[in-house]
Amino acid sequence: MGTQAFRLAAMSAAGFLLISALIVGVLFWQTNTVLTDHVVDELRAEATELGRTLAGADARTVTETVRLRSAVGGAGLYVLWDAAGGRIAGNVAAVPPELAANPTGGGVFRYRPKDTPGVSRLGVGIPVATTSGLSLVIGRDVEDQVALADRIKRTFLWGFGALALAALIAGLWIGRSVLGRIEVINATTSSIMAGDLSRRIPVSGSRDELDTLSESLNAMLDRIEQLMSGLKEVSDNIAHDLKTPLNRLRNSAEAALRDNRGAEAYREGLESTIEKADELIKTFNALLLIARLEAGVVEESAEAFDLGRLVYDVAELYEPVAEEAGLGLEIEAAEGMSIRANRQLVGQAVANMVDNAIKYSARAAEERGPDAQTATAVAVRVTDEGDTAEISVADRGPGIAAEDRERALRRFVRLEKSRTQPGTGLGLSLVAAVARLHNGSVRLEDNDPGLRVVVTLPLVKKRRAAPALA
Repeated sequence: MGTQAFRLAAMSAAGFLLISALIVGVLFWQTNTVLTDHVVDELRAEATELGRTLAGADARTVTETVRLRSAVGGAGLYVLWDAAGGRIAGNVAAVPPELAANPTGGGVFRYRPKDTPGVSRLGVGIPVATTSGLSLVIGRDVEDQVALADRIKRTFLWGFGALALAALIAGLWIGRSVLGRIEVINATTSSIMAGDLSRRIPVSGSRDELDTLSESLNAMLDRIEQLMSGLKEVSDNIAHDLKTPLNRLRNSAEAALRDNRGAEAYREGLESTIEKADELIKTFNALLLIARLEAGVVEESAEAFDLGRLVYDVAELYEPVAEEAGLGLEIEAAEGMSIRANRQLVGQAVANMVDNAIKYSARAAEERGPDAQTATAVAVRVTDEGDTAEISVADRGPGIAAEDRERALRRFVRLEKSRTQPGTGLGLSLVAAVARLHNGSVRLEDNDPGLRVVVTLPLVKKRRAAPALA
């Protein structure tokens, strides 16, 4: 009962009960007021009419009038008495003490009907002035009205009690239900903190706030597990990709020291060491750049520029590289597609895509033989897709199996298990990081044969498309 859920349920129930009590109380008061006003209005109207009738009448006329009216029956009450308090006429068995004590005041009184003097009932009356020296009060029986009011009170009290009991039971049930689900969340988080990152918070399917919270936490846990798996994979890959170059660097230095040629050997050893160190520096620079991209710290350097022109300029730089590898490089990039992004990062991403495409297409061409080499081409295209622009780079290399495409976008992932080919496995991961930074996306498609890498970036302004650059 000390849980926040129970306290909230109890407070809600108390508020509901209070409002219900106020509403029922106002309704009861209004009903009683309407009934009372109706009776009083009837009495006043009859008293006024009877006062005019008896104006100047003697005692005999007053007595006969009261006798005739009381003989009609109905809810009307009439009682006429003299100065000594003796009853003269009317349908009341005896003059009520309340009226005898204040004959000109009227009000609520207990009376006994003339036909059933053993029964006591409740009435309300007002005096009627006469000139005969007699006292006259006319009234109405309100016993049934009072009984109705009592029934309403009892019904309200029973209903109020039932509502209070139902609210207590509902508070207990809500408290236990919510607390049970929270305990499940606590147990799951305890298991996760103990190291079981595969655990997830169960979702009841009710689509309530706790389900929404559970789904958000599960999405966060999926992301954490993905990051932890990526970290483990990065650590494993660093051991493969950096340990070997470092060993080669050290061996190169040792070989130069053992070489009997002296200064010439030292120079060659230092040149080789510098080359290997440059490769390591490039790897670490790529890692740092990806980390900065994922942290989103380059937003302040964004600018608006023509995407088609940028892609064309970057791809054009690789034409000599493609020709040297015996490949054709097709570039199709329309002008007029403006995006807001970091120009250098987008250019680096395009360069990585084209470089990868040339590298793997050239390797596949060598494996297929000289006849297939001339038919191999790398296609770079930029197309307008409405609110977005798509940069696609297609090659004729070995391609990537569908089940490996998502993994290929991670850092240090190299699908070539032997790792005998040059590379660090950071090219596509940097492309993916650049796309994420600019609210874009990357997808890998089958080029049949080869791979097609597609980067989607949002456009900020559309102009009339210019002829394609070629």
